[in-house]
Amino acid sequence: MIYTRISGTGSYLPDKVLTNQDLEKLVDTSDQWIRERTGISTRHVAAEDQTTVDLAEYASQRALEAAGRDAQDIDLIIVATTTPDRVFPSTACLLQKRLDRHGCAAFDVQAVCTGFVYALSVADKFIRTGSARCALVVGAETLTRLLDWNDRSTCVLFGDGAGAVVVEASEEPGILSTHLHADGAYENLLSVKGGISQGYDSLRDGNGYVTMKGNEVFKVAVNTLGRIVDETLEANNLEQSDIDWLIPHQANIRIIQATAKKLRMSMDHVVVTVGEHGNTSAASVPLALDVAVRDGRIQRGETLLMEAFGGGFTWGSILLKY
Repeated sequence: MIYTRISGTGSYLPDKVLTNQDLEKLVDTSDQWIRERTGISTRHVAAEDQTTVDLAEYASQRALEAAGRDAQDIDLIIVATTTPDRVFPSTACLLQKRLDRHGCAAFDVQAVCTGFVYALSVADKFIRTGSARCALVVGAETLTRLLDWNDRSTCVLFGDGAGAVVVEASEEPGILSTHLHADGAYENLLSVKGGISQGYDSLRDGNGYVTMKGNEVFKVAVNTLGRIVDETLEANNLEQSDIDWLIPHQANIRIIQATAKKLRMSMDHVVVTVGEHGNTSAASVPLALDVAVRDGRIQRGETLLMEAFGGGFTWGSILLKY
């Protein structure tokens, strides 16, 4: 049997750090209010001349180095992002040019905060069917470009960053199962209301910013992630105790804690970076993975559960042997 196995991880965070104290000067909020409700203390913001592709390139180079691979070894590039550099070409094609890799398939996936989980699931299908043998999967965002800095309900939550993995065909167990879902009936609870097809004018008058009904999103997210934990465990005939590490989307510490409780898992075995990174959307899961791999917490052979929930609504999980 062919498995999809992670051979290298990488990440990148912009140099600029925005603290809660900085936000107190911009909007009616406080460090205590932000920490108590979200667990966030700092987030990173891309420089004015940095784009999503810049962040993706740095993370990709680090993942390739960790995997002991060159860009020429890659035969598939998938970038998960909500904040592409351009309408087209895709962010993946622009990244492909930066890496000087010509000819292989390259495309974007847009599932907002669940984007990386979607993208890695797609790469898994390519590898399992023999359509690819070595893929680069990236989650990269400059989400702060979509924020209204006068809206305290959203501007305190998000940050910029990128995470990447190199995955390869292997006879050793890697990705065991993936589970993807969506329900567009909830589109108004978390969205950017403007868009290209509706006309560029629709991006004006505040419609180009992230809007969110926080309490309603929180309730749906907690219930949905609880269900997908059950679905993933049942599909693999596993118990909660079989999971070594939970790597959740880094949206809110309370949502993360609720999911850990569902798994009866100590927070010592949950990778949490939301405090330092904020919500980096599609970048949050690969960023958290890379942090825990590089600091030695996650070891080869351990069982990891990745899960995410995002606008759409979209949600998904991946169970894998690292």
